[in-house]
Amino acid sequence: MERFLEAGRVGRAHGLDGSFHVNGPRPRLLTLGMPTDLGEIVRRVGTDEKPVVRVAGCETREAAEALHGRPLLVALADAPELEPGEWWAHELEGLSVSDGERPVGTVRRMLELPSVEVLEVERPDGSALLVPMVGDAIRELDVPGRRVDVDLEFLDAD
Repeated sequence: MERFLEAGRVGRAHGLDGSFHVNGPRPRLLTLGMPTDLGEIVRRVGTDEKPVVRVAGCETREAAEALHGRPLLVALADAPELEPGEWWAHELEGLSVSDGERPVGTVRRMLELPSVEVLEVERPDGSALLVPMVGDAIRELDVPGRRVDVDLEFLDAD
């Protein structure tokens, strides 16, 4: 089964040539020539925070408007390789979180905030704990072992 990464969602049309804004962008997946489920990216302008793209086969404003709200998906096999110590969000979902031997919860998802990525951890009582992905908060992140060791004292989240 092929896995996909969401590069963002098609936002409002931009101009008349089929270009559109991308909402919730993941810039490293929005590069010229990147194949997506909607077509290869043939135009990329704007900023990483507010990119504008056009995909092959989408050549009019009406075509771009028809795609509004759709996810823009990239096959995991086509995604760029990550640096050591980097992970795609789906690789972290479901990891067991503890503070030493003390269970804390399970990673629900990774959020990309403006200043830092955070792990949203679902605690046993159903509440959420946000753990910034920084060395002071995370002692160890063992993706193959499916576990994360955090410092609750640093997080002030007993």
